[in-house]
Amino acid sequence: MTLTDNVRSALELDHVESHLHPRGSFDVADHATPTGREEVWRFTPLKRLRGLHADAGLSGRTQKLTWNDVEGASVSYVTGDDARALRGVSGWAPSDRWSARVVDEVPATVLVDVPADTEVAEPLVIDVTGTDASETTGGHLVFRFGTHSKAVVVVNHTGSASVAAVCEIVVGDGADVTVVSIQDWADDAVHLSHHQARVGRDASYKHAAISFGGDLIRMDANVTYDGPGGDAELLGLYFADEGQHIEHRLFVDHTAPRTRSHASYKGALQGKGAHTVWVGNVLIRKVAESIETYEENRNLVLTDGCRADSIPNLEIETGEIEGAGHASATGRFDDQQLFYLQSRGIPADEAKRLVVHGFFNDLIRRIGVPAIEDKLFAVVEAELEKNVTAVPA
Repeated sequence: MTLTDNVRSALELDHVESHLHPRGSFDVADHATPTGREEVWRFTPLKRLRGLHADAGLSGRTQKLTWNDVEGASVSYVTGDDARALRGVSGWAPSDRWSARVVDEVPATVLVDVPADTEVAEPLVIDVTGTDASETTGGHLVFRFGTHSKAVVVVNHTGSASVAAVCEIVVGDGADVTVVSIQDWADDAVHLSHHQARVGRDASYKHAAISFGGDLIRMDANVTYDGPGGDAELLGLYFADEGQHIEHRLFVDHTAPRTRSHASYKGALQGKGAHTVWVGNVLIRKVAESIETYEENRNLVLTDGCRADSIPNLEIETGEIEGAGHASATGRFDDQQLFYLQSRGIPADEAKRLVVHGFFNDLIRRIGVPAIEDKLFAVVEAELEKNVTAVPA
């Protein structure tokens, strides 16, 4: 499947060179190895990527994939010409070297298929378990949701690994889809990932990126539209500890009229050297009249020695829109909240825990997958147990 003819021709006429939407290419030779001086790589500690951004091998077999059987959805490994035909199925072409290498060199694709007019009653959970962080590997996943289908897919990453992965998501017209990616890796893991979704006419797409574990996590979550009426909600939750680098980048490309997008990411940081990066990019093309978009990022700093970079961007090529905005904030505990709780007899440490849980609670509920809510609240509590008590009252 490709972008519809009318949308494609509009994009070709409407293309404007900018850092927000560079032209892509499947030819690895078209992409230089990043040096760290490029705008899109300046926050990422390249030396900790173990060569995944450059020319590290992608053939390692250090991940084990398992999944539950759910009626209405199929999961399979695709190889050979069938796998090759799925490269770029989302209408995307790689804009950097590592993702071009993944689609060029990784021999197999993990394919999730949900047929048209099918409602999957329970979440499909794919467990990705890393077994060895010393060997680099690559992965390609494709999720295809037919017209008027409804499904939830959860990808849960655990264990030790050094992996570069591309996930392409095709949301058919009128479909209602949720994709959740949980990065709960071991402390030595490195995960470089790109999620690319194409949202059909009058379809609803929700993407949730949840990052807790790993030494270095960098995820791109991108969206384009294949017709008017598409709605995308991008949610993120992350918690960085001492020495961790967690980076989330979004690019919502409004390629059709009357489309909507809302991005909301929340993160907490604690421990010396904890570093989070959030970069939100929204492009409203000339063809995208009557769209509505908003992006926001909130960061809660729990201890000294942390750094949170937050950069929202809007690029607007038409004034015929319903609304566009962004917000970003980074700060410490709200002293008034802590005073209110302590004045009612709640100990300081417990008051801090309640504030952090309240900070994340709304976003966890918005993900809308009850099966993982308890897990997420438990992970937040486990993170707080590490050193939130070190925060000055």
